[in-house]
Amino acid sequence: MERSVAKAMEYTHHYASPLGGITMASDGESLIGLWFDGQKCFLAGLSEAYEEKSLIIFNDTVRWLDLYFSGRVPDFAPRLSLRGSAFRKAVWDILRKIPYGERMTYGEIAARLSEKRGSPTSARAVGGAVGHNPISLIIPCHRVVGSDGSLKGYAGGMQRKKYLLALEYFALGKI
Repeated sequence: MERSVAKAMEYTHHYASPLGGITMASDGESLIGLWFDGQKCFLAGLSEAYEEKSLIIFNDTVRWLDLYFSGRVPDFAPRLSLRGSAFRKAVWDILRKIPYGERMTYGEIAARLSEKRGSPTSARAVGGAVGHNPISLIIPCHRVVGSDGSLKGYAGGMQRKKYLLALEYFALGKI
């Protein structure tokens, strides 16, 4: 007798940000994705069977986004459930620790990983993991820059990256 495996349902919710639409995704309990509509890797990892639904996790995420876009530092983070390889999760963990209004280079992230893992990690590999970050903004990949401090790629687009960095600098009185 063949046994069917039921796939867990996934849900989405939309948010209108100053930078355009944002789609968030959840497994019903945790946030599993947050993307600017149409960005690189949009809806990556989300099953085809998802539905729009109002959930507590989406209310929490909307509250976080409202605080962030109003120029205030959110003092909490919605519950996250990251899906990815151990390497990507290690990179995303470092991204989550980059302070609001600060920047870190791909090389600095690679050095931290190398020290933690006890083996060399390339900045290029880090860049691949940063580019596949499934939860934009809350996992702040926009804070990662090139070794010379220049702004490098951002899945949500360079104009958005510039806006996000300027928003954070302005909120902290740095500009």
